[in-house]
Amino acid sequence: MKKKIITLKELALQLNLSISTVSRALNDHPDISETTKKKVRLLADDLNYVPNIFAKGFRTHKTNIIGVIVPNITHYFTTTILKGILEEASTRGYRIIISESNNDINKQAEMLKTMVQFGVDGILISLSKKTRKVENIIQIRDTTPLILFDKVSNKIPCTQIVINEEEAAFSAVEHLINIGKKRIAIIKEGDNSYNSEKRYKGYLRALREYNIPIDEKIILNVDDISLIQGKRMTNILLSIKNRPDAIFAITDSAAIGVIKTLKKFKIKIPEEIAVVGFSNSSHSVIIEPKLTTIDQPGERIGATAIKYLIEEIDNPNEFTSNKTVEIRSNLIIRDSTFSG
Repeated sequence: MKKKIITLKELALQLNLSISTVSRALNDHPDISETTKKKVRLLADDLNYVPNIFAKGFRTHKTNIIGVIVPNITHYFTTTILKGILEEASTRGYRIIISESNNDINKQAEMLKTMVQFGVDGILISLSKKTRKVENIIQIRDTTPLILFDKVSNKIPCTQIVINEEEAAFSAVEHLINIGKKRIAIIKEGDNSYNSEKRYKGYLRALREYNIPIDEKIILNVDDISLIQGKRMTNILLSIKNRPDAIFAITDSAAIGVIKTLKKFKIKIPEEIAVVGFSNSSHSVIIEPKLTTIDQPGERIGATAIKYLIEEIDNPNEFTSNKTVEIRSNLIIRDSTFSG
């Protein structure tokens, strides 16, 4: 038998009070006597009354719920961002609904629509890598506070929270140059990835600043920047007559694939070929040799995104500009580029 849901109306009937009196008593309204408040709370506890936050949100136009959409919930870097979001939201009295788009643009659009239907106060979104058309996101941005983080797009006029991607990649490649490497390959994503393009810009800038020739043969593009692709691309790089003496992979997963393949062919790391990754995942210290990588402060990104979103929720008329907030990252030097 289906359990009966206890409503404000049910409490009011049993106590012979009006619904508004019961509601105000539960919300500790100063106009309601302590005796009535106690009576209402006792019955509410006894009957396991749970307030309907959506009904409350409909009345007050505020649910204290924030929707979060990410491409992949199991990705290490994403989990660190979500931790920052959840902790900061909790301290500020907000609850979080998390959804995963699996990099599916239709699923992403459906989730955005559902979040709006739920009446969330604001939305944080890390875009699917296949996001090209952004009209639906801009429409939602016009009615609901919305902030992009990590996977962003300059086509959407809103606040965007990212790390200093270009500067971070520059420092990674500069480090390789400083240890004497002159032929540095890059494994990156296709041209439509914001993060990949920023990291590629940093790579190119470092080569130009240090007068190192840019060779298209060692600039490799993949659709999915994974461990498997890291292995596959390393095989390609090793088959080139004048092979590289360093490989910069724009994710740790791909960099670990690089290391595994180099070890398979008994290539000395870093003496023959040095390797740098990006994100400082938990696997970067398990792999042997340990991976030199860029530390992405995920928790700080999540906490910053929530802070800016709550500011927009609280001051809806003040935020119309396109503002990019860059969070600083650091290069962590380990054995894949340093022997000694």
